[in-house]
Amino acid sequence: MGNGSAAAGNTAGGGAGDGFKQRTAGSGKTAKELRGDYSAIAGDFTVDQGWERYTVEEHALWRALYRRQSRLLPRYAAPEFMDCLARLEAEDGIPDFRRASDRLQAATGWRLVAVPGLIPEDAFFDHLAARRFPVSTWLRRPEEMDYLEEPDVFHDFFGHVPLLLHPVFADYLQAYGEGGQRALRLGRIEHLARLYWYTVEFGLIAGADGLRVYGAGILSSAGETPFAVESPSPNRIGFDLERLMRTRYRIDDYQQTYFVIDSYQQLFDATAVDFAPVYDRIADRPDLPPDAVLAGDRVLTRGTQERVRAPAAE
Repeated sequence: MGNGSAAAGNTAGGGAGDGFKQRTAGSGKTAKELRGDYSAIAGDFTVDQGWERYTVEEHALWRALYRRQSRLLPRYAAPEFMDCLARLEAEDGIPDFRRASDRLQAATGWRLVAVPGLIPEDAFFDHLAARRFPVSTWLRRPEEMDYLEEPDVFHDFFGHVPLLLHPVFADYLQAYGEGGQRALRLGRIEHLARLYWYTVEFGLIAGADGLRVYGAGILSSAGETPFAVESPSPNRIGFDLERLMRTRYRIDDYQQTYFVIDSYQQLFDATAVDFAPVYDRIADRPDLPPDAVLAGDRVLTRGTQERVRAPAAE
């Protein structure tokens, strides 16, 4: 998932097995030393991408990852994601962020900034609020195609960057950055993190052809992409802001619950509010476990939770 911190809800990579198991939710830290090279960071935690330093082998690995995920998209991905990904023309190798930024700038006013890896939540929010999306520069190794502890360039670019070309979603991400700045001042990062997690990283959208994926943490995972849409195991619940902010999430496996939006405009409208009263209303209410189903939920699928009971069966 992008490149904030766990506190920003911005460290997912595609579920456990495909994603980042070593996170500590709400802390912005991992259990191991971070992968990126932080020796030459600027004050805003950006670095030079160094595109010319990528090797032939790294470009080949990118193409393999791109082909593998692209085969899943027609069945599972939101059509808006597929359209935007095609416009980026990134199938031939690791993209040059400067060229991609020019395309984004012309479409929605966003640009990409290269970062070494995970960065502090305040820097992450500042970048989003200024319509700058942080993207890691390093690429996983071949033996890590199905497991990764931190977001790399493939997760960040393939999973996150395409929808920056979508005007409404692009505005939503900027608003999230501005909300993050306020949440830091209010000490409410944990609740805001859940919004990012269950939308930007692990969101589903209901369309004319049924449920489709728009979350980057799912779309960059070969395993969780079909699981999120087809498996009987997880709950799929209609988007509700306060309900979502009370719901804990899994950092060690595929999600037990996915929240489903009806449109990107619904997502933007529901979150384009002052969150301070929302935080106050839920402050004294108990957190909900990841598999909870409430009487007032709009339940699209009540999951069997069979993956939790028998993980090897999935």
